[in-house]
Amino acid sequence: MAATLYRLWTATVRRNPSAVAVVEASSGKGWTRAELDAAASRWADSFREAVGGRPVAGRRVAMSVPNGAGWFQAFLGLLSLGAVPAPIDPSEPEAAQLAAARSVGAAWIWRAGRPRPVAPAGAARRRRADECLVKLTSGSSGRPRGLAATHAQMEADGRQICRSMGIRPGDSNLAVIPLGYSYGLGNLVLPLVAQGTRVVCAASALPQAVALDTLRLRPTVFPAVPPVLAALVGSDVPPGSLRSVRLVISAGSPLPPGVARAFARKFGVRVRGFYGTSETGGIAFDSGGRATMEGRSVGRPLAGVRITPGARGRFTVSSPAVLGRGRFSPADRASVNALGELVLMGRTDRVVKVGGRRLDLAEVEAAMRSVPGIRDAFAHRPAGAEEPLAAAVATDLRAAEIRRLLACRLAPWKIPARMVAVREFPLTPRGKRDTRRLRQILGAARTATSISTLSADRHMSAPR
Repeated sequence: MAATLYRLWTATVRRNPSAVAVVEASSGKGWTRAELDAAASRWADSFREAVGGRPVAGRRVAMSVPNGAGWFQAFLGLLSLGAVPAPIDPSEPEAAQLAAARSVGAAWIWRAGRPRPVAPAGAARRRRADECLVKLTSGSSGRPRGLAATHAQMEADGRQICRSMGIRPGDSNLAVIPLGYSYGLGNLVLPLVAQGTRVVCAASALPQAVALDTLRLRPTVFPAVPPVLAALVGSDVPPGSLRSVRLVISAGSPLPPGVARAFARKFGVRVRGFYGTSETGGIAFDSGGRATMEGRSVGRPLAGVRITPGARGRFTVSSPAVLGRGRFSPADRASVNALGELVLMGRTDRVVKVGGRRLDLAEVEAAMRSVPGIRDAFAHRPAGAEEPLAAAVATDLRAAEIRRLLACRLAPWKIPARMVAVREFPLTPRGKRDTRRLRQILGAARTATSISTLSADRHMSAPR
């Protein structure tokens, strides 16, 4: 019989029951594997009682729990009952959480310490007997969408990530990113479940909090997103604050090469770029960090992952971790360079026509990000034949200087006619660029003909 995630966890507990599994940085409290397993069993008993003894096995259950030991207790407790966890973002408004729970066909949502019915009995059974969890993703649509994963697929993703990144059972993972997102599941949850890699749940993503947690609890692996890394670079956090960390990973959105280089200079450790999708799990990893610092690529395919190039930059990912039938073509376009690295070339839905000529907006953004002093860039072509190419730019540079520096990087017709400067880009709860908000910012400044500065407090959301 194939192992389920819960069987993997119980095997991990048996190997070393007294090893620390989870630490909450805010309180300093830790749970051994045996203590966490016992707490998960108590949670499962309480859940079963709270739902009145109704059948739980095979039912999807949305869980709205912040990072911490409580998240693992709910996750492992549901797995022990044979239920299918569907982690959702606890920072979202209650109405949005309920909508997300309904969208994945959850029978209940566990929120604020109690279950609440979502779907009528019998209306939310899983489609496959080996389904183990539902990933919630909004993709490019902005609407919640559930992706069902099997035990084998999730185990494969965790093992491919650990093998390719060298994440060991004796490592300690700093959890700043949400545990329930695909990135958190692959890099934080599965290494603990399958091999016992400790998780330190950070008190906050703010630079000073990250530094303090690292100094006190000495994590060795730090999966992060670009805004958190950029904030650390720009902060007054001492360079020695991260000395226990041997592996820093960046995923979720492109990391500007300048930030990667500045991080390495300040903290003495290179950032390794990582690329994946909710449908595929991990795809590529820059094991040496050089490609990330140069902005050259997102690294080579992970162990067990095969990339098959297609027409016009399309490609297919094949691996035991890919949801569905083991093959998936992401919306991103890419090529494979002479070093065997995956070079992202933008999304298939971001090619526009300017004056009758095709233009990939990712090309414009890459050229703008290569300009010293530009922290990030977002290019957009508003609807309408007469609308000029526009861009939002995270920079302190003046318009004339940007245009002068772009002139040697882009043909004149590719340089945005309108630019809006912001101190930092707004982010989604997943740490990605909030493209919907950026389009709104550009729309609000549509009458501008040159670069203008908008107040950060109007257009920023803090890294989470």
